[in-house]
Amino acid sequence: MRTASLARETRETRIEVTVDLDGGGVYDVATGIGFLDHMLEQLSRHSLIDLRVRADGDLHIDFHHTTEDTALAIGQAVSKALGDRGGIVRYGSALIPMDETLTRVAIDISGRPYLIWKVDFSRPKLGEMDTELFKEWFQAFSQASGSTLHVENLYGENNHHIVESCFKGLARALRTAAATDPRAPAAIPSTKGTLGGV
Repeated sequence: MRTASLARETRETRIEVTVDLDGGGVYDVATGIGFLDHMLEQLSRHSLIDLRVRADGDLHIDFHHTTEDTALAIGQAVSKALGDRGGIVRYGSALIPMDETLTRVAIDISGRPYLIWKVDFSRPKLGEMDTELFKEWFQAFSQASGSTLHVENLYGENNHHIVESCFKGLARALRTAAATDPRAPAAIPSTKGTLGGV
């Protein structure tokens, strides 16, 4: 079973996460940030990763710590569930349309974190959430999961659509990359014989 649970606690946040990489996209998410909950539900549903998140953060200050630490915890849980990453497809990509918006996401869950973020917003906030925090979420997830992640919004006007297409793109790319490769179900997908470092 490729599952993992972890708890992360700092002076700023307390977060509990459980993931099942071979689930059905069942989610139970409560971060205290409505829009972030909506995006994490999209991530779970479209990746088919079962996801449970409970976050209690210093929202009276702002949403930064809760947003970033939630991504760190989910990324760590995904990395833990992947184990030595043997037998995975490793690479995945997705091209996600959402009305007037089109976003491209590519991922390599090699253990080498790196983020390319080519996404711009025309508004500083979506609801009460700062749009600059979405890059922070993807950066933290990339770092904690050990993923090279490229996210590029090719075009779009509606900021909600742009963000949602980024999360759905990550979900679909991750769904492919984390899947067990039926042609090499036990092999490490690298000529080095190992994943997880430089």
